Amino acid sequence: MVASARMAALLHTLRDPAPQRFVGGDPRQYAGVLGVDGVAVSLAAGDRHSELVWSTPGVSARLDDLQFTLGEGPGVEALQSLSLVLEHDLGRVPLSRWPLLLPELTALAVGAVFCFPLRVGAAGVGVLTLHRGRAGPLSPAQMDDAIVLGAALTGVVLGGDGRPGGPEGDGSGLHRVVVHQASGMVSVQAGVPVAQALLLLRAHAYRYGRPVVEVAEDVVARRLRFRDDGQGTDPAVEVRG
Repeated sequence: MVASARMAALLHTLRDPAPQRFVGGDPRQYAGVLGVDGVAVSLAAGDRHSELVWSTPGVSARLDDLQFTLGEGPGVEALQSLSLVLEHDLGRVPLSRWPLLLPELTALAVGAVFCFPLRVGAAGVGVLTLHRGRAGPLSPAQMDDAIVLGAALTGVVLGGDGRPGGPEGDGSGLHRVVVHQASGMVSVQAGVPVAQALLLLRAHAYRYGRPVVEVAEDVVARRLRFRDDGQGTDPAVEVRG
């Protein structure tokens, strides 16, 4: 898979070192290269919890929020199946497939949606969603660029330096022993796979602007624990005393 020259020139911006960001770069530039109206990246942090970490303004965030609020849609399917979900003409999708979402997409004037799962082996860690007002498939070059972008995003999400969205640096961040230890503890506490437990740690760190290593240290020291309440809220609970 080879990225276009325009996409290749943008990919380095994903590792923007700015604080409080999971992913760098201007998503509007990526949308322009891909020939779509908007892009969004959400991370999976449990069966019914997600964290929108990167998106173009307006419709993209609303589309992502609707899918995970309603529990249906191409992004949900892509994450569950770990397969591409490419709907180039939503007007042809049977209402029975997404009975709650499709009317909302019509109201938002979304004509096509393309979802690419972010995955590590058999673990889904998030979804890249592209949308466009007009119906029509992505071109072969745009498909290649989207797949390359998805792979790059996966590397950024799981290859930080201990800060949400930071560059890999010396490689010590997410690979430190304390983070692996904390991920195992969170996996037991929240009843989720270790890969999702790691994402819970990162989502909490992102929300509060803290280094993920510090959050992991709190978990290991039993100052912080996680639980899966199934409500889509922050699953972290501060332990007092």
